[in-house]
Amino acid sequence: MENAMTTTPFGRRPMSLAMLASQSVARQAPKGVRLNKWKLFHTVREARVALGASDRGLAILNALLTFYPENELSEETGFVVWPSNEQLIARANGISPATLRRHLAVLVACGLIIRRDSPNGKRFARKGRGGQVEQAYGFDLSPLVARAAEFEAMAATIAEERLALKCARERLTLLRRDIVKMIEAGLEEGVPGDWTTMNRVYREIIDRLPRSPDLTMAEDICDALALLHEEVRDTLEFHVNSQKTDANESHAERHKQNSNPDSQFESKYGSGNKSETSGSVDETDNLHSLPKREMPLALVLDACEGWRDLAKGGSIRHWREFVGIAEIARPMLGVSPSAWREAAEVMGDKQAAITLAAIYQRGDEIVSPGGYLRNLTDRARDGQFSVWPMVMALLRARIEAGKPDGGPRTAAAENQGTGDPGWTASDALSRSLKRPRS
Repeated sequence: MENAMTTTPFGRRPMSLAMLASQSVARQAPKGVRLNKWKLFHTVREARVALGASDRGLAILNALLTFYPENELSEETGFVVWPSNEQLIARANGISPATLRRHLAVLVACGLIIRRDSPNGKRFARKGRGGQVEQAYGFDLSPLVARAAEFEAMAATIAEERLALKCARERLTLLRRDIVKMIEAGLEEGVPGDWTTMNRVYREIIDRLPRSPDLTMAEDICDALALLHEEVRDTLEFHVNSQKTDANESHAERHKQNSNPDSQFESKYGSGNKSETSGSVDETDNLHSLPKREMPLALVLDACEGWRDLAKGGSIRHWREFVGIAEIARPMLGVSPSAWREAAEVMGDKQAAITLAAIYQRGDEIVSPGGYLRNLTDRARDGQFSVWPMVMALLRARIEAGKPDGGPRTAAAENQGTGDPGWTASDALSRSLKRPRS
């Protein structure tokens, strides 16, 4: 049976280069290959989106395959089927003639079938004396065999993309759930952190998410949410770890103070970087002269008066609120999250917050607060740093700045222009701050 010739459509349908290319591909079909027609149809159905075929078009292709006499497409049997429009309509669930013509054209445009029109446009087959088909006019199914490998590759790619999209949607759901519930936990537990900003960033990311995202959009949203997820989780884990170490913090600090009683501190809050801390702050004392008790919160707030201004309502009632202010002051000072995290791990969150408050109080005299904090962290790791000298030096500076006539600073003097009314230094505290400087 000879169907290798180039045939043009009957009637008003024009010839196109796409039709010519489809016929060329059909002539390149492997010789002697036998392929199951229903497996081929299943592959074409999986690759439908990439091919551009329609649902109705596949229904008509399925009907055309039912007119093929064998289950396997082969050159021996031929590739042309010649059903009438009435027969196709019956097997395609009764679609209209216009719909049939339109979707047959789609199958031809997709390169799935080829029209083999007779001179008068009729579909028929001419048989020989032995009953074998010698010439057939109708729809050629040979492109299905010629492009079988291409269809399989398309179907595999689509299956991989479908699986990747499913995994991306699952990951997206998990990230959304984790972030929302972790932010809620942070707010309910009173964990220090910029939860308002985190929640705003989350809403901005989710607002970019369409109702039915494709793979690229889903992966982009997942990447953005993953960064936010890491930040929220790190904030919570840091708070949990700091709570674990806070119980042993007091004992550890007393042990460090007693283990090196002869260690000497340098001036300016115990740091050797004098270029950043030079000013009116006094030199520090030896470790053996430091108090062995915890530093009172009121004493720290008197020394670091600017820290109270960062609190909501200007009031700090307990250490948890004091430590929470560090998340506000840290970005203002330009201290990186890693530098703050390292300081909290080495000193403990309370001592690290006191150190940051002292740096904030002397912010105009410190060129690089982040580098200064890392320097103090390294010294604390070696047992050569304590917050007591820093706080006492700040208190001494306040007293000296508040008594121009050489007398003690009173509440009346405070009310006359210092802007810090009601703060007074006791005689015992004043005498303790007048120790000779080495």
